[in-house]
Amino acid sequence: MCTVVIDVPAVEGEPVRLLAVRDEDRERPWRGIGPWWPDRPRVLGVRDDRAGGAWLAVDPDRRRLAVLLNREDLSARGDDEVVSRGAIALDALADGIPENPPTRGFNLVEVDATGAYLVEWDGLRTQRTRLEPGTHMIAHHAADDPGTPRIARWLDEFRRAGVGAGPNWFEPWLAVVENSTHDPGSSVLRRDAHDGLVLESLLVCTARIGADGVEVREAALPEPGRWDEGLPTRLFSGDPLSRR
Repeated sequence: MCTVVIDVPAVEGEPVRLLAVRDEDRERPWRGIGPWWPDRPRVLGVRDDRAGGAWLAVDPDRRRLAVLLNREDLSARGDDEVVSRGAIALDALADGIPENPPTRGFNLVEVDATGAYLVEWDGLRTQRTRLEPGTHMIAHHAADDPGTPRIARWLDEFRRAGVGAGPNWFEPWLAVVENSTHDPGSSVLRRDAHDGLVLESLLVCTARIGADGVEVREAALPEPGRWDEGLPTRLFSGDPLSRR
């Protein structure tokens, strides 16, 4: 079901910072951040090879990023009446998404150098909300939803941890992610049965988006759904997508 932790700055000119965890079937093929869409030459992202779309996408030149999370669909539409959600993050970076998307429900986090928005589509209505300054968590319902166990348990911990100084600013958040794994019922890294599939945390991405540029890092989990002691090092030492 995926998780996003995002910090929206209170001071104008400071960057937005984001940590995103991708949950998916481990057998579903995907590719890490890259230029996978020839018809969108400026866009880089994490590609879902089955549907051809993106989970997370970024346009470095325009200082924009979008990341997609699944959400319950409340409509009565049949499967033949909907299309894949894969184009949503890509379209959000271009001309934007329609008022009533022809997809199942989703949450979409949109980020640019001036702030962040959450788009909520439940199959019946769309709501787009600007995220207020501060640290927020988003999963499969509203932002900071206390009905989601991992948000209820760990949001305040992420807020207390804050973002660190320097290029490894995400380390305090990763410490919270690690701590969360001691409580499987509220862990940020997950293994959940859903619609006949087991969805597991496969990938952790961090992003910094500001007027001075964009930096996105990624690290796959060697064992899906489980904390790996080498994760902070791999995030920090890997080659980031960086554009100034």
